[in-house]
Amino acid sequence: MGDKKDNISQATTMLTDICNELKSSKVYESTPKGFSNQPNFLNSVCKVSTNLSPWLFLHQLKEIEAHLHRHRVFPNSPRSIDLDILFWGNFIVQSKILTLPHPRIEERLFALQPLSELAPDLIHPVLKLTVSQMIRELKRDQPLDKCIPLGHLIR
Repeated sequence: MGDKKDNISQATTMLTDICNELKSSKVYESTPKGFSNQPNFLNSVCKVSTNLSPWLFLHQLKEIEAHLHRHRVFPNSPRSIDLDILFWGNFIVQSKILTLPHPRIEERLFALQPLSELAPDLIHPVLKLTVSQMIRELKRDQPLDKCIPLGHLIR
């Protein structure tokens, strides 16, 4: 919701304050999943290095979302920003507040496509598949799924 490119740009800028290193993918446009009666999504992935724990990093992501006025009315509803941790190296966590790797990442071309720019050979620690392999399998199973690159944001 709102100025999607600006929301992504602001979130990326705020991430630089809590990360030692940050590299971002291009921005991709994709059709919404679940609740489809809403505008297309814009998606980007950042590869970061931080001294924070995954739980403290997640807390910081929630702070950024709050700063950008994120309100989630119902699952998959339109929102200004949605920040998730997709992977934390080969760390596996299942708790009430954090699941790593991100649940159902292997079903989400909108996350895998930008991730493949930054880490195509990253191996899912549970599935034992690379990001590139997950994309190939997903495109084979759901050939109509589209995730179109729009280019890098100008900051």
